[in-house]
Amino acid sequence: MPSNDIDRLARRRAKAKIGWFIHATAYVTVNLLLVAISLLSGHGWAIYPALGWGLGLALHGAAVWLFAPGGRMLERMVERERARLAGAKGDPW
Repeated sequence: MPSNDIDRLARRRAKAKIGWFIHATAYVTVNLLLVAISLLSGHGWAIYPALGWGLGLALHGAAVWLFAPGGRMLERMVERERARLAGAKGDPW
């Protein structure tokens, strides 16, 4: 891989990771505030937005840490598909 492509990919992945850290920080901050409001009101409703947003944060994390371009898991899956397609006879679909 040429060094320009490596640099571009490294920058893209670093920006994606920074984006996830910002998302996680907003998640923690907002949910701490919601928990405080929930406790002051005497109800336990804050768990619902935390669970919903937590799922979104987990999916965002999977996209950044597991399936990012150049990521190990993505590369392994691509290699498996290449091997499967190379051995396929006729239409691979």
